[in-house]
Amino acid sequence: MLSKNVAKYINSLQTKKFRQQYNQFVVEGAKSVFEVLASDYKVHMIVMTPDFFDKNQAYLSQYALQIETTSADELAKLGSFQTNQTCLAIVETKKNTFLCAEGQELVLVLDDVRDPGNLGAILRVADWYGIQKVVCSTTTTDLYNPKVIAASKGSFTRVGVYYCDLSVFFESNKHPIYGAVLTGKSIYETVFEPQASYLLMGNEANGVSHDLARLITHPTTIPRAGGAESLNVSIATAILLDNWYRQTPK
Repeated sequence: MLSKNVAKYINSLQTKKFRQQYNQFVVEGAKSVFEVLASDYKVHMIVMTPDFFDKNQAYLSQYALQIETTSADELAKLGSFQTNQTCLAIVETKKNTFLCAEGQELVLVLDDVRDPGNLGAILRVADWYGIQKVVCSTTTTDLYNPKVIAASKGSFTRVGVYYCDLSVFFESNKHPIYGAVLTGKSIYETVFEPQASYLLMGNEANGVSHDLARLITHPTTIPRAGGAESLNVSIATAILLDNWYRQTPK
């Protein structure tokens, strides 16, 4: 059974301070744990219920990792899920490695996206449309926040994320920057050029910051037909990427 010290350590990883101190984070739920096991992330430990272990022992035996068992009630207390009858994993974070647009790819750029659920959903949308790189401002929420990991539904394992000062990042940029703004060309009339480029999405409440907005070469907007004040940033990202995807050579 799980020791109190190990349980305390796992609980500490719910906080960004300790995730950064130990360079580890928590992945919850069978689907996400299986996805992270199949990825290039390094898994250090899996904590699971005895029933889950019995059903998956043969599969798990191929991996060299520490396995601990505990009750479903105790497992739920270790993470952010209200209930968890399967497992959670302790995984090593990745280094913050530089990413940029190359070839004819579109790279998603997030300016001060604060809500963990939004970031997780955006990663899932990016993964759906084949976007492999996301560049984030330093004020964008932490990739390894448990709510981000949960909302991404495993997509965090397939989409690279890089944090940086976006103003510095774009200093020497010569590629097109499409930006989601309220006043811009309709997305339905926007032509995405077949070259390395960026799609810039802004903060949930304030949009793209003024300093970055002036760098946008292709201001783009989603026409509004009703009375809603704004769109959720993850939904807006999906609409913009869908229109980009329609123009992408298959």
